[in-house]
Amino acid sequence: MSDSGIRVGLGHDRHRLVPGRPLILGGVTIEFELGLDGHSDADVLLHAVTDAILGAVGLGDIGEWFPNTDPQWSNANSAHFLLTAIDEVRKRGWEISNLDCTIHAERPKLSPYKHSIAARIAELLRIDVSQVNVKAKTGEKVGPIGRQEAIDADAVVLLVRSTPTS
Repeated sequence: MSDSGIRVGLGHDRHRLVPGRPLILGGVTIEFELGLDGHSDADVLLHAVTDAILGAVGLGDIGEWFPNTDPQWSNANSAHFLLTAIDEVRKRGWEISNLDCTIHAERPKLSPYKHSIAARIAELLRIDVSQVNVKAKTGEKVGPIGRQEAIDADAVVLLVRSTPTS
């Protein structure tokens, strides 16, 4: 079977909300009384985007590349994970066509931050902000999102071949 020149990747992540940590989503610090618990900075959105990009070309997942059992990733900036993933994908001849993301959080309300988050992700990926969409959804007071126990993020990426295959 020949390579179609396009690849789709799906990423998902979830972290618990806890006191005493900053809330970072898509590389943007959000003013809120709770933050996300994790080994790194726990940026669920950048983790989901990283997983989507790695998965689109069959490079596994963020846990394989940056295991939470490795002390070097303690409190790491998740932008590093994303930059590593996109560099690996570009080395293999792929570029991002577009990225669609959803953050699931009961609170804080994220509408005022969506453009800043999209702009930061576009900056990290070195693509135009028009190629990045960020949506925010509540949990409608149901489940761990609705009870404000956690925040989830989903990301879908479309990659296109930037260099011909040999």
